[in-house]
Amino acid sequence: MKQILAVIKPYLVEKVIAAMAELPIDEISVREVKGFGRQKNYLDRYRDNEYSGAFIPKVELSIWCDDENAERVVETMMEVSRTGRMGDGKIMIMPVLGQRIAPEI
Repeated sequence: MKQILAVIKPYLVEKVIAAMAELPIDEISVREVKGFGRQKNYLDRYRDNEYSGAFIPKVELSIWCDDENAERVVETMMEVSRTGRMGDGKIMIMPVLGQRIAPEI
């Protein structure tokens, strides 16, 4: 099993989640986060507000899927969420070690 952790722009969340609904994933969780990367003093607009420098609003998605589906999930996410502008975000893939707590239904 893999955990895919993605940090994306807030206005793309609905579009990404809709695309994920078409894929075989086990679970997805969403968190509102703030941060900055290489853009440092870059101005960004979100909901008619300008954000400069540190702590630009982002959304963090945690997606759990089987190993064989991870590449397809990442490719789909990149297709849907990439704008080509600075601050698009990051995608990380990590192995998950452990077992499910509840039996599958």
